[in-house]
Amino acid sequence: MSALAVVTVLAIVFAMWLRFAIWDWQTLKQLPPTARQEMMQLRKDPHSNEQHLWKLFEDYYDVADFLPGLANRDWLLLAALVAGSIPLIILCGLLASRPLSRQFFSVAQAARQIRDGDFSARAKVISGAPDELASFATDFNSMTAQLQQYEREVRESSAMLAHELRTPLNAAMGRMQGMLDDVFPRTDDQLLMVHRQLEQINRLVGDLHLLSMARANKLMLEFSNILVSDLVDERLTWLAQPLQNAEMKVQVNIPEQLTLSADRDRIGQVLSVLIDNALRYAASGKSLSIEASTSSNDVTISVCDRGPGVALEQLPRMVDRFWRAEDSRARHSGGSGLGLAIASAICQAHGGALEFTGRVGGGLCARIRLPISGESSNR
Repeated sequence: MSALAVVTVLAIVFAMWLRFAIWDWQTLKQLPPTARQEMMQLRKDPHSNEQHLWKLFEDYYDVADFLPGLANRDWLLLAALVAGSIPLIILCGLLASRPLSRQFFSVAQAARQIRDGDFSARAKVISGAPDELASFATDFNSMTAQLQQYEREVRESSAMLAHELRTPLNAAMGRMQGMLDDVFPRTDDQLLMVHRQLEQINRLVGDLHLLSMARANKLMLEFSNILVSDLVDERLTWLAQPLQNAEMKVQVNIPEQLTLSADRDRIGQVLSVLIDNALRYAASGKSLSIEASTSSNDVTISVCDRGPGVALEQLPRMVDRFWRAEDSRARHSGGSGLGLAIASAICQAHGGALEFTGRVGGGLCARIRLPISGESSNR
């Protein structure tokens, strides 16, 4: 709009100059050669002979051109130009603002749908809209995607949480009631079985607490320089026996001097979750590869298997709380369903992300993307 106003003013100025130039050229052309020569000389230095210059104006120019006010033809032309430019400005302004208004309307329409409980609503990014507004619409869609995920987790995880807590709690209460009724002997073995069920409940509550702290940006992180290869070797050593039992062949390809600034224990926890996830659901593939690469700002650690994989449309849901795929990664494989959600939350707390993609030839790749500098709001 500012450019349109500037162009309009320049166009009016040019039109006024062009009108004067044509009028002056036509007037001089009609003068006798002697008078034209005198006029040209006196116009170069008007004060050298003002009286004769006024005489030439009187003889050859229209006195109306020197009258002040709206009667002057210059003012009339200016008024006509302004009057003609106003509709043009309005028309061009409407055309230029149409993508802007459409973008605002799209965001407002999506906001109303979300207000009414439809968290799947997205604002359409309008072609031709200003970059700032298009970026705003993109950020709005990212926000609504997060809201949709949280709403879905709350809706679906309530029943899941009740089930995850009820199963060990009922087992512990049943065992205790059996001992009170003398159905089971009151021995250390029986108490140990109750203790295991209570440990399972405590572990689940602890995972939920950690996840809530991470989602609220309250997860405390202790940053240090980490040698990625050492951390991966450490976590593989911890899980060496389960990997050997599953006959999984592990391939590691990590630059020896690759480092990043992060919380060693938390990133190690993420690696353990991903390796354990591959053991639970992809042991049939007998293959696990761990690779790392770096760019100017990020370090990416990939944990890939050759298991059944996950359907493409289900990949974004893998970090939802209590989510499990219905087929290849089913509930009977064990786990509380919080591991990947916790791993994703830890990555986000570091300013990074946990992403999942399918593999050509079958399998799943989990990619930990972290900033090298370790920038985070929790630091």
